[in-house]
Amino acid sequence: MAIETRISGEAYERLALAEPDRKWELRDGVLREKPGMTAAHNELAVTLGYILMSQLDRIAYRVRIDAGRLQRPAATYFIPDVFVVPTGYVTPLLDQQDVLEVFDQPLPLVVEVWSRSTGDYDVEEKLTVYQQRSDLEIWRIHPYERTLTAWRRQPDGSYEQSVYRDGTISPTALPGVGIDLEALFDL
Repeated sequence: MAIETRISGEAYERLALAEPDRKWELRDGVLREKPGMTAAHNELAVTLGYILMSQLDRIAYRVRIDAGRLQRPAATYFIPDVFVVPTGYVTPLLDQQDVLEVFDQPLPLVVEVWSRSTGDYDVEEKLTVYQQRSDLEIWRIHPYERTLTAWRRQPDGSYEQSVYRDGTISPTALPGVGIDLEALFDL
């Protein structure tokens, strides 16, 4: 459900903290609630998060699954399905009781899992914002087509797109991590 009243980033953060059971997002000041998702969507996000957590050094990285927000200027906050964040970005927030978990720095990996309710929105709006944020790698995983589309940031700031249907995918900014698509899609 979209509410067409524009609010500031500060007002959004207060609202998100006041209503922790609702997944509010903000796009250029317009409030939008992230809808509920299918079992296949949720299972894929949790499985990917588990695989990432099992391969990443916890001293260096943390994984968020449908939690935390990515922000860019102009009052835009999104809740990705999965993302990897350097521990150094998380640590200062751990003692902050009344501060929403928000990251405005570019991240090594941001993932959206396709769903019927957000599929077009994820590609048309969120992908653009993640690229504007300079996130290093952005994935869209389609649970029914069994594909992973990766956009990888190039040295000139552009993004190269690749589509995978099988094999092991290694995020470029996360050395030593490999995601076996057969295992990931084995729902």
